[in-house]
Amino acid sequence: MELSLQSLSSPWQRLLQKRALGKFFTDREAIRMHPVQKSVCALMVLTASLAVLYLHVWSPKPYSAVDLRHRPDQMPGLLWHNHLLVPDKKYAHIAFRAKEEILGLLPKNSCKCEVEASLNLPFQKQLFGQVYSIEFASAFKPSDLADINNRREQEYHSYRQRSQSPVDQLLIVRANSPLEYPVQGVEVRPLQTILIPGLSLQAAERTSYRVNLTATMGTFDVAAEVEGVRIEGEGGMHLSLSGSQLDNLNRQMQFVTYTSTLFHPNTADTVQFSTDEHRASFTIRIRHAPTPRLHYPGSSSGGTGEAYNISALVTIATKTFLRYDKLQGLIDSIRKFYPTVTIIIADDSLDIKHVQGPHIEQYFMPFGKGWFAGRNLAISQVTTKYVLWVDDDFIFTLRTKVEKLVDVLEKTSLDLVGGAVREITGYTTTYRQQISVQSGDEDGDCLRTRQGYHHVIEGFPDCVVTDGVINFFLARTEKVLQVGFDPRLSRVAHLEFFIDGLGILHVGSCSDVVVDHASKIKLPWLKSESEKQYAKFRYPNSSEDSMTTKRSLFYFKNHFKCMTGN
Repeated sequence: MELSLQSLSSPWQRLLQKRALGKFFTDREAIRMHPVQKSVCALMVLTASLAVLYLHVWSPKPYSAVDLRHRPDQMPGLLWHNHLLVPDKKYAHIAFRAKEEILGLLPKNSCKCEVEASLNLPFQKQLFGQVYSIEFASAFKPSDLADINNRREQEYHSYRQRSQSPVDQLLIVRANSPLEYPVQGVEVRPLQTILIPGLSLQAAERTSYRVNLTATMGTFDVAAEVEGVRIEGEGGMHLSLSGSQLDNLNRQMQFVTYTSTLFHPNTADTVQFSTDEHRASFTIRIRHAPTPRLHYPGSSSGGTGEAYNISALVTIATKTFLRYDKLQGLIDSIRKFYPTVTIIIADDSLDIKHVQGPHIEQYFMPFGKGWFAGRNLAISQVTTKYVLWVDDDFIFTLRTKVEKLVDVLEKTSLDLVGGAVREITGYTTTYRQQISVQSGDEDGDCLRTRQGYHHVIEGFPDCVVTDGVINFFLARTEKVLQVGFDPRLSRVAHLEFFIDGLGILHVGSCSDVVVDHASKIKLPWLKSESEKQYAKFRYPNSSEDSMTTKRSLFYFKNHFKCMTGN
């Protein structure tokens, strides 16, 4: 539309002219501003996306808190009760005859180290050896024995709570089928005898009743014979009980015993339990119970972290290689806070230097033997309940409170708890890793690692449950020895230990116990010969050999076909 200023003489025409010209210039301005608006919108979208990503990654997650503290949970019941021969009211009218030869085989929850009487035969000592009986309590002074026993009982109770799980509890399947039997918690030591608890038949009324038991690794018998019950197969792998009175039959089943006849230190027998129309199966675990490894906690162990006798509970272990200056800095910092704690050093340097000082043990290895081999050596010499692993270039400070880590392990079911490491830049890291394995096919399983943790630990707000931690941790010595360190991992390795320990180690991490990391920044022309040699081993020009070793171990040793992580 063309506009002529001369043709618009009336006020209305002049008004229309102004409006038309205003719209024209407004449209031109809008066209000129359109690219700017697009840029602003794009910037706003990008900013919002980054904000969402930040909130997702860094904002606190609603992790649930779990209670890992020791509680007075019910322990597995006694294997033999003297009152078993005294029936409850339901079976009080049923007569039975005890079989002393079988009763004598049952565990009584008490043992005595008494030398059995034997015939006086010529050359008995030479042929059969000297019989002996040793009371271990004699190793202590009588005046100390009461305190020793008290502490021993506390440690043993804590050990049982850690080592036992709900699958050790006795559970009886009530008669829905109508068979009643123990679904779990029945255990016998190799070549020993027990009563099988919980066997019963809850059938409808009939003229006769019959049950059968069949085993593959042991035999059945009865500790007493009940009137009116026919027993077939005593001393064999198949036992049949029958009778016309259901109560009598059920009373007889309370005396059924199982004897392990095939030695195996840790296995289970699957027992078939059946009646005419119904069948069931349950397992009897056959094993030697794990032997406790208890540690005397020292003279001043208590309920708070400050009361723990760290020197009696903790040994500090480290591995050094060509870095005696860093090692001495670590030792000096430890001695400021823990002057009597034992320090164990594994050393595979070339030109060895003897590290002097009280409560220091230094063990030498072949030159360049390796990182994990040194960890094995150092921890194998630890005799205390806990081992604190540190790198040789760490520095203890006021924030390196070992008592706090001890308090966590003493009061929870954790086996290992890591701290935090502060770098020279001021950045502090805990290196928390979630590790899981997904079942695969014949090619192997899938290993998955992610940064993060699973739960916050109730009672310890700065501590969480995770699977892998930083190279600064306190652990139960026997659990670390159980996992071990693969010596084929020589210079670059860490997470591999926690991968091997998956399913064995219960791992935690606390951010409020911090150790400093010595500075690694040094100008090249100021480096000593040992520092240059260390860098050559620690940071080789090509790490392909190291990665090949790791991958081959994951593939063959751990049966992994792949790994994902972040």
